[in-house]
Amino acid sequence: MKTIVINTGTELLLGDVLNSHLSFIAREILPLGLRVERQLAVPDGEAIRDALSESSGRAEIIFVTGGLGPTTDDLTREVTAEFLGLELQHDAAVMGAITARAARRGFRLTDRTERQAKVPRGATVLSNENGSAPGLYIAANTVSGKKSPHLFLLPGPPRELKPMFTASVLPLLRKIVHRESAVDRRTYRIAGMGESLVEEAIGERLLGINGLELGYCARPGEVDLRIIGEPAALAQTDAIIREGLGASIFSSDGGILEEVVVKLLTEKKQTLAVAESCTGGFLAHRITNVPGASAVFLAGYVTYSNDAKEGMLGVDPRLIASDGAVSERVAKVMAEGARQKADAAFALATTGIAGPGGGTDEKPVGTVFIALATADGAPTQVRGFRFPDDRPTFKELTTQAALEMLRRSLLA
Repeated sequence: MKTIVINTGTELLLGDVLNSHLSFIAREILPLGLRVERQLAVPDGEAIRDALSESSGRAEIIFVTGGLGPTTDDLTREVTAEFLGLELQHDAAVMGAITARAARRGFRLTDRTERQAKVPRGATVLSNENGSAPGLYIAANTVSGKKSPHLFLLPGPPRELKPMFTASVLPLLRKIVHRESAVDRRTYRIAGMGESLVEEAIGERLLGINGLELGYCARPGEVDLRIIGEPAALAQTDAIIREGLGASIFSSDGGILEEVVVKLLTEKKQTLAVAESCTGGFLAHRITNVPGASAVFLAGYVTYSNDAKEGMLGVDPRLIASDGAVSERVAKVMAEGARQKADAAFALATTGIAGPGGGTDEKPVGTVFIALATADGAPTQVRGFRFPDDRPTFKELTTQAALEMLRRSLLA
């Protein structure tokens, strides 16, 4: 069944809000055998009608996101009802849910709130446990004598759309498509290799597998390898990928590197501290974004200045004078100092030149040293890298390399 996603909202086209709905919906519907054929992003207002008109004859299922709120620019409900020729009717149950939610949260309702309780005749209300605007499902050919697709009108905020989609939309889709597809997808995440090296290692052998759809996506410090196909093809592909890439694969279930590292630390009952200079706390930020990190993450030291390195981590000022703050030996002492101070099993340290200034011929912009100290008596590992990118990408690449060093050590 052909499927189209229409994302509404002027804020999307101005770049004020990141449009994450397409990726979420596409992933959720694939196990049902549905693929998004087309996606449109349109501003608030009459452009919604044009998108519906253009898409209705081309798709059997349409998802429309956004524009269900109470303000004057929220027009998806009204425009859709008018387009289909359906009368909007006040729904007392929806209004009751909105009123009860406002009372629980201490919100004052405005006169315009009642708009959210208007439902096109014949539509199914999709309850919203995380917001005031309900979603709406209008079955195909609801209007007599008029061919129309299955229409799902969904709220714009992801924290509202995602749980609604899981709880209400997917059950309806299963009834529409009748059976789930045998086609599935897997994504392997690979650290420390460029996409050309990944393809060189396994690409040619994968191209010989019938019915396999293959794709690569490069990200800072990693490559996503996506495969889509039936179970037999996926099993054959999995064997080739694991043989060719081995320990470079850090996830095959969509998990991100910090999640994998926290899981390994938890399983092995180990603890971690970090000492950061050039990454400015970003490494600690990534780790503490993972639920359960408090069980393994003990401390983070952001020692941006030389005085902080000396006072907090015990770096000898003579070492900084001789080698420079961005050096192998300073990174080593930072990691060891953080590990000892926090009494952690592992400690990572980063020191580098993020730029755009501060580089020299000997140590150009993008130079970074990453150290990993352990409590088991093994020598502290130190590796040097060059990441001559903008500051945010430099920090992303540096923390990615640090987490990968720790992951490899945990697997050893």
